[in-house]
Amino acid sequence: MDLLTLLSNLSDGMIVSIQIFALTLVLSLPLGLIVALGRMSKNPILRNFVKVYISFMRGTPLMLQLMVVYFGPYYILGLSMPRGYRFYAVIIGFALNYAAYFAEIYRGGIESMSVGQYEAAKILGYSKMQTFFRIIMPQVIRRIIPSITNEVITLVKDTSLAYVISVTEMFTVARAVASAQANMMPYVAAGVFYYVFNFVVATVMEKIENKLSYYR
Repeated sequence: MDLLTLLSNLSDGMIVSIQIFALTLVLSLPLGLIVALGRMSKNPILRNFVKVYISFMRGTPLMLQLMVVYFGPYYILGLSMPRGYRFYAVIIGFALNYAAYFAEIYRGGIESMSVGQYEAAKILGYSKMQTFFRIIMPQVIRRIIPSITNEVITLVKDTSLAYVISVTEMFTVARAVASAQANMMPYVAAGVFYYVFNFVVATVMEKIENKLSYYR
């Protein structure tokens, strides 16, 4: 199989992997901030509920969580989901899982800020909302970029776990082609794809970090 034919066969899987990656980030980054704020809430019920959620998401395999999201509606509630739900289940599972990790990163960054900044903002007449979004969060984002980058790179590789509920992302397609052709080249091509994808992600995140360097 020549290279162009191989890439043509793998292209659909590449697109699905990129979709999983992009949609997970779009959903999990803001959700992670909401979860982090819940984790720091003064309400003990909310705080403990979010704490259990984070513990469960970080303490169980993502593969298992995907299976629960996909098969749960039928086995628990007796609901028959449409065929297209398979892809949505992947996005839901990934977003909920990564939101838990991002939440702890956000929390660490927010709690690392000195109390003096809140007090100074209050003296200057800023509301709590203005203080958080205009003063605290820009600095938090700068501090947590390296940790966020690590999770984003992991996400690129974790997209391959979608195969567990038969979503035909990059790894699933590569495995099928390799099996049909009795050839290792599809695996090599998949490895190159993940490496290049991660290289691009790391480069973009580094540029973002450099642009925010004025907070040092």
